[in-house]
Amino acid sequence: MDQLNKRRIALAAGGASLLALGAVVHPSADIHILTHEATDSAPRKIQAAVDVGVMAVSVLYTWTERTIRR
Repeated sequence: MDQLNKRRIALAAGGASLLALGAVVHPSADIHILTHEATDSAPRKIQAAVDVGVMAVSVLYTWTERTIRR
């Protein structure tokens, strides 16, 4: 086998491995922490998401803000 055929085989194998990696779905975590009251129509919330390519994490935190009425 000459050098050119070895390069073609290496390039084809590299391309096939990149396609296989692209087809794999990376793991993700979706976390919801709901601490607001059921009667609260507009709860306060903080939402964040991080995706590093290998893994993704999404977090949602809600709460009811109590206002002081005078």
